[in-house]
Amino acid sequence: MAISAQDVKALRERTGAGMMECKKALQEADGNLDRAVDILRERGLAAAAKKAGRSTTEGLIESYIHSGGRIGVLLEINCETDFVANTDDFRALAHDVAMHIAAARPVYVRREDVPESALEHERQVLRVQAQNEGKPPAIVEKMVEGRIDKYFKEVCLLEQPYVKNPDQTIDQLIKEHIARLGEQIQVRRFARFERGEELSPAESE
Repeated sequence: MAISAQDVKALRERTGAGMMECKKALQEADGNLDRAVDILRERGLAAAAKKAGRSTTEGLIESYIHSGGRIGVLLEINCETDFVANTDDFRALAHDVAMHIAAARPVYVRREDVPESALEHERQVLRVQAQNEGKPPAIVEKMVEGRIDKYFKEVCLLEQPYVKNPDQTIDQLIKEHIARLGEQIQVRRFARFERGEELSPAESE
């Protein structure tokens, strides 16, 4: 059934869960708001969202070296306490996310980190693609925005399908650990290095 933007917004306000999780829960609940709240709670997503405002000043700097020193990753992933930071579960999560970064080549942590200049460049390329496909002007912009969403899933770490389980995004993997460990967890930043890759002008100075 069709889910309205108003229902998604209402569920988000009640639970604090992400827009996509709210939409999926509403679809599964056939539009029933109360059932959708229960679905999010059962999955630990509502609980995770309630922790979103907590301070994350502890955590780990995780390193991962792959393919005989050909690819390396440094990742900062934060939690609320050093107790959780030292658990095997949190350390395994840090390792798995760093390994995913090595394999999947994300550029940004989240879509909010993508510079407007990069987005506009991508939109222009996609606009020309759609025009070259002979699409009428009336639907070109709709196609562009649909493909921009796919672009986010390609370049933003949290939106990428997890390499060990493509049915799950990195964001969902992290929220699963938030629910299990009882603390807010955030990827703060990462750097990925590949031997022989071209440096940006700033890096080569």
